[in-house]
Amino acid sequence: MEKPILSPDFTIEDIHKLREYNYEMTKNMTEQERMDYYNIAGHAFQCEIEEARLQEV
Repeated sequence: MEKPILSPDFTIEDIHKLREYNYEMTKNMTEQERMDYYNIAGHAFQCEIEEARLQEV
């Protein structure tokens, strides 16, 4: 499944697209694979947030 293209306004439809995409990506994963998938993505996002905070100062 292709990664969804989100609108600039981030609507409810975008949320539905993201949820469907994540479901399709994880539906055949084991519990450990699913935890790793979300932990890696979460860590990458956390790094982006920290970088943005450092640029504000």
